[in-house]
Formats: sequence, structure tokens, C-alpha cells
Amino acid sequence: MAPTEAEQHPRMALALAAHDASGRVTPIRISRRDTGDDDVSIQVLYCGICHSDLHTVKNEWRTAIYPVVPGHEIAGLVTEVGKNVTKFNVGDKAGVGCMANTCQSCESCEEGLENYCSKITFTYNSRDKDGTVTYGGYSDMVVVNQRFVIRFPDGMPLDKGAPLLCAGITVYTPMKYHGLNEPGKHIAVIGLGGLGHVAVKFAKAFGMRVTVISTSPEKREEAVEKLGADAFVVSSDASQMKAAKGTMHGIINTASASMSMYPYLALLKPQGKMILLGLPEKPLQISAFSLVSGGKTMAGSCMGSIRDTQEMMDFAAKHELTADIEVVGAEDVNDALERLAKGDVRYRFVIDVGNTLVAA
Repeated sequence: MAPTEAEQHPRMALALAAHDASGRVTPIRISRRDTGDDDVSIQVLYCGICHSDLHTVKNEWRTAIYPVVPGHEIAGLVTEVGKNVTKFNVGDKAGVGCMANTCQSCESCEEGLENYCSKITFTYNSRDKDGTVTYGGYSDMVVVNQRFVIRFPDGMPLDKGAPLLCAGITVYTPMKYHGLNEPGKHIAVIGLGGLGHVAVKFAKAFGMRVTVISTSPEKREEAVEKLGADAFVVSSDASQMKAAKGTMHGIINTASASMSMYPYLALLKPQGKMILLGLPEKPLQISAFSLVSGGKTMAGSCMGSIRDTQEMMDFAAKHELTADIEVVGAEDVNDALERLAKGDVRYRFVIDVGNTLVAA
């Protein structure tokens, strides 16, 4: 008879889990594997709440494996390391992002692009190599292979740094690989939310000119005065869009709403690039002519590699760049998820797991 999950993962941990498509989370006990030779055990102190968590617990992507313990913006302290671990010691500040494992042998893995591995194991709601389901950071501890653990740089706060493990790397990667990190270039950011606000910060740290494009005029002051954007365009204002036409080297599109791409592609200079990070439910509306006539590019980007995530964290620490957060207790996570669904957060909820996740 095959071993049960409890037999494979004998260590118990406290977590918050959703049990159905209502998306509400409640405390449960889950099993974690013992620290293997290549593993790092981490006491979770903080975990960001990503919009992916909301989609997953409500089964909006039809992928939920209940009970779902979400969370892939995990920050805490190393409590135990396996005998083969060389990069971490007990007491180190460490984090875990969107990946917990990959095949480690395909072309993508060998090229250091394991985020595109076809056999990727996500940090939660995913089947690991042993067949068990992964549980995320809405939990008091995690055990992860050392390859997928990120070192927190000195000076990087765990709470404000946690969202960078998803939101940060998601915007940093396309900027790096599409040449949208060169000082003096003009970049636009569509959407000023969890992804968008850190995109503005990274672009400014790269020395770029940044324009925020939003449907919400009331976000102008936040974008310009607080986050340091150079300009703000209301997408529904035809005169503002016309004035910005043909002025941008690149666009980071964080919006998940279905929209016509034509007016946004018109903002690009010839050979400009739009990078899609959002996941609209409906197909994109796009004219081939709007790409071909200007030699423009539309591309997608998904998370980032472990190497790039560590590079991003080090860059962020050097530039004192963190996410803008609202810290919530474990008892307030359901309220936070409801507010997130309404867009009522500036700009990332982070759960104070270490101080508030306690057994009932």
C-alpha cells in the first residue's frame, strides 16, 4: 500500500486553508515533510496576499485542489538545513516565491529559466514530485529545496520585502530581458496596483522616465507625488492619449481587464514593446496592422528565475526599494481577500503570520 501524505510528511504545521469555492480560509493542521538533505526549513513570519491567491481559493481558474493553503510571497527565518545545504544557515533571513520545485533537467532549467519548466511545482496548489499537494505560506512553516530559497539581503525588511518575491520579480524580469531598464528610456505602466506600483519603483531605480496609465483619475497624485512617476495619463481621455502617442519605448501592462490593445500600442515608438503581465479572462483585441506597421512587439512574461529573483532582491535592497503594504493579522485574512477583490488595498496585503497565526 502506498504511504499516506501524513506518513510521507510527518511534521505538523498550522495553516489557513480554503475548503471550497467560497474562498474563505480557516485554521487547519497540515503535514510538512522532514528537512531533507537538500532542504531548508523556514519559520514563516510574513506572507503577502497575491491576487493569484484570490483566484485560486475561489477556484476561478478551475485548478483548485482543496484544501488550498495559499501564499507564494513568503518571508521568515531559517530554522533547519539539510546536510547538503551550503547557501543558508540557521537564523538567516530567507524567502520563497512562486516555485517550490522543477524537473531541474529540461532545457529551460539548464538555461536558468526554470520558471518556464513544463514540470514546474508551484509553491501551493500543485503536485510535487512525490505526488503530494503543495501548501503555501499562509502557514507557520515551510520546507523547500535549497535551489528555490531566496536570501533576504541585509537591510531588506521581511514584511515589505515579501511581495517582491512575486510582484517584484514579475515586473523586474520583463524589464531586464526586453531592454526596458536603460536610463533615459521612456516606459509606461498600465495599472497601478500590486504589480504596477513596484513596476514604477523599479523603472525609476533604473533611471527611466515613467508614465502611469490608469482608468482612475484619482490615482494621479499617488502615482506622481508618492511613487515618483514623471507623468500620468487617463486612458479614457482621448486628448491625453493622443498627446502621448509615439513617445514610449516600452509598456508594462499589468491590467487583467479585457481591452482593445490598439490605443495602447499607438503610444509606442517604432520597434517599441508591450509586455503583458495580467491575465484577462477574454481574448485580447488586437489588430495585426498596429504591430506590423511600426515593427512593434507584444510579448508575455511569467514570474522569473531563481537567479533573477535573487538579483532583483539585491538590486531592491541597494536602492531601498520595497512594496507599499498593509499588514493584517491571520484573523483578518478573509476581510483582506474581500477587500482585494474590490481593489481596496494600497498596494499589497501582508499577513503577520509570526505574531497572529495561532491555534484556536
